[in-house]
Amino acid sequence: MDIAIIGGGAAGFMAAITARKTNAKTNVTIFERASKVLAKVEVTGGGRCNVTNSFAAITDLKQAYPRGDKLMKRLFNVFNYKDTYRWFEQRGVPLVTQEDECVFPKAQDSHAIINCLTRQAASLGVKISCRSQLKDIYHTDDRRFELHFGGGEKRYFDRVIIATGGSPHARGLVYLARMGHEIESPVPSLFTFTIKDKAFCSLMGTVVDPVVTSIPGTKMKAMGPLLITHWGTSGPATLKLSSYAARFLAENDYRSPLAISWTGDRSRQDVEQELANLALINPRKQVGTLHPFGLPARLWLYLIDKIGVDVTKPWGEIGKKTMNKLVETLVNDQYTIGGKGSFRDEFVTCGGVSLSNIDQNTLESKVCKGLFFAGEVLDIDAITGGFNLQAAWTTGYIAGEKAAMER
Repeated sequence: MDIAIIGGGAAGFMAAITARKTNAKTNVTIFERASKVLAKVEVTGGGRCNVTNSFAAITDLKQAYPRGDKLMKRLFNVFNYKDTYRWFEQRGVPLVTQEDECVFPKAQDSHAIINCLTRQAASLGVKISCRSQLKDIYHTDDRRFELHFGGGEKRYFDRVIIATGGSPHARGLVYLARMGHEIESPVPSLFTFTIKDKAFCSLMGTVVDPVVTSIPGTKMKAMGPLLITHWGTSGPATLKLSSYAARFLAENDYRSPLAISWTGDRSRQDVEQELANLALINPRKQVGTLHPFGLPARLWLYLIDKIGVDVTKPWGEIGKKTMNKLVETLVNDQYTIGGKGSFRDEFVTCGGVSLSNIDQNTLESKVCKGLFFAGEVLDIDAITGGFNLQAAWTTGYIAGEKAAMER
């Protein structure tokens, strides 16, 4: 059985290795359009490779997978994050789990993962063809696949696994649409926010942990560290919200109100009580010298200036009206998203092949038997923290296993 895997990324390699392990009679070839494989794996996690997540903080997969959570829940019964951890450790890559539940190779180097995958593929006889861009694919009368590559090359295979990753534009998936697949329009996910407020952006480099970011008028919100940058906001609290709100923000041309609670998930009542206690204990201290909730001094001075409070005013002289303004600013500070930042070395795409076109147990196409999908080409994407790579390992493993099975 000849199997072609289109895409030499995380999902493609996991699919290739699993296919060969499942059925030794398979001939597996990975086709990668770039000059080298696993390029995205190399840069993920700042070059350290955030392999997966412990999922300890996840109570519902919807929290990690805004799109594709139900499918991931089903597939996790076959190959989940614990299996990923075991898979790499058994192949000579020790892993460590950080306090934030992100899992990295102990070497803190993505090449530990890349070398493991390429070594496994080589030992199993998986062929790799770089600079091979798929142009089109046809299902022949004898139920094989005719693959057209750049330069006019044609190759024939019994099974094909599409693992090309996210396509920034729908035109990159036209050949799949022509075959009858429904394509969910691709839009960016996991991006930073542009905020056109010079005073706010002058706080660049300031980190607050945790904050809660949200889109007013919706249920979309995220908690975690926030980094103020020279263009707006970054950090997990921003990236998570961009993932949850990917479609909403795309539909609104990346213009939207943004609310920030600088006190994390504390209630308004708790914040009010803590400020009242602060004023009671320090009546003569100036407002600008005591910054509550461990807020950075620069941010606190910016916030009190924003609402017109004199920094030299004693805490004991703050009236009820001013106190209410302080509370409101701390728990519901308002900004305007004026675009998405373009400062990420890596990105994730929301959208792709509709999950309604895919067999939920095998990842085989419902409209073209023998064609399978793995990774971000599917309409599955996740928040930051190793969840996207986990989706690649899981879908790659299952697509590879099912594609290699005799019928």
